[in-house]
Amino acid sequence: MGVLRDVATIIAQHGINWRDAVRSLSVKTQFGKYEVKRPLGSGASGTVYCALDTFAGKEVALKVFESGVLKEEQTRRQFRNEAALAGRLSHPHIVEIYEAVLQEDSGYVAMEYVPGGNLLNVTRPDALLPVDDVIQLGFKSCSALDYAFRQGIIHRDIKPANILVTQGTNIKLADFGSALLKSTGTLPQLIVGTPSYMSPEQLRGGALTLHSDMYAMGVVLYELLIGRRPFAAATMDELFDKIENVVPTAPRTVRPEVPQRLDEIVLKMMSKQPEERYPTWAELALELAQVGKLSVYQRDIADSEKFGILRKSGLFGQLNDAQLWEMVHTSQWRRLPPRSPILREDDAGHSMFILGAGQVKVTKRGRLLNLLKAGECFGEMAYIQGAAATRYASVEAMTDVLIAEFDPAGMARLSDGCRLQIAHGMLLTLVERLDLANARISQSA
Repeated sequence: MGVLRDVATIIAQHGINWRDAVRSLSVKTQFGKYEVKRPLGSGASGTVYCALDTFAGKEVALKVFESGVLKEEQTRRQFRNEAALAGRLSHPHIVEIYEAVLQEDSGYVAMEYVPGGNLLNVTRPDALLPVDDVIQLGFKSCSALDYAFRQGIIHRDIKPANILVTQGTNIKLADFGSALLKSTGTLPQLIVGTPSYMSPEQLRGGALTLHSDMYAMGVVLYELLIGRRPFAAATMDELFDKIENVVPTAPRTVRPEVPQRLDEIVLKMMSKQPEERYPTWAELALELAQVGKLSVYQRDIADSEKFGILRKSGLFGQLNDAQLWEMVHTSQWRRLPPRSPILREDDAGHSMFILGAGQVKVTKRGRLLNLLKAGECFGEMAYIQGAAATRYASVEAMTDVLIAEFDPAGMARLSDGCRLQIAHGMLLTLVERLDLANARISQSA
């Protein structure tokens, strides 16, 4: 399977230092601008290494295909798939593919390096995540898969090993080598993927839609909840028969703290017929968000709740899903009781805020200027003015409130497209408030 893979195997078996092994065998460690640092893992189609992008000075994950492997048609198809996606997928929960290069003696794909491992580590009965965390992982995966589907992509190999962890419940969907790309004419009748996560229609070689990935995601959630897959079998034929004909045991029967509604969602995702699953990823994500709210109220605010609030706000209404996730990861959230002061006039400050829930009043020198409800922003004038700004008015909670704070340093790290859309939303907000002020002045004249 290639000298590099042999070296990686020897290192794993004997604990030899990676650089010593490379030097002793004179193994190639430079691929274009990428310098191989250490092996991360290997699979049927190649070996993945942590490598240094010597131009950009950052670490990447480098999948190397050996020449012998690339002679196989399925591996060449996988390589072409990943090459076609280079620079095409831009989503906070999808691994970015930087470039794919086919050389005379080998090929390689450079992609985003995610250091936190994958979800395989939490699929054992003795290492299960809290149910709330599983819900958040499912919600974010739905967002990534919905984005991919709208780009014309069906993943076809959703499994815990292909969902990487950045931190906490933040994940990155990886390995699109088996994806069905509408634009490339990849043959849908080819059976590709990992058997335990294949949908019934995938086993039959039928036409694939988003519902095939939805089935596989259901199996992943099932496994994360109880530490085993829904079906086990001694032979492949027996496994395929169970996937096509047997209804899996509900997770709640194995792990009683799983909410009944979550049981229903996971089992619906694994329905035998595609049309019996959720019509869209958005509808599935909404169901997960709603069942998640029941268990996270009075606790940390779930990312799914933040995402839903920002989507409904007037300021961020024009942002796409990927840009909204940027905002989720940039913001700081807190709940406050009634009569809590949020901002005081003449104090220094330049953060901007979104009211996620409840109602606040805006006053200046004790006079009421405005009442704001959920979805509206405040503090935007000081944010626009920058570091030397002072608050124009005071803001106080009238009810229990949930607020999101956005500081300039975090906002500066957003993508250009995201900042442009926010600037447009802020202009619209300022115009609306000027119109309101003019109307009040004219009424009092």
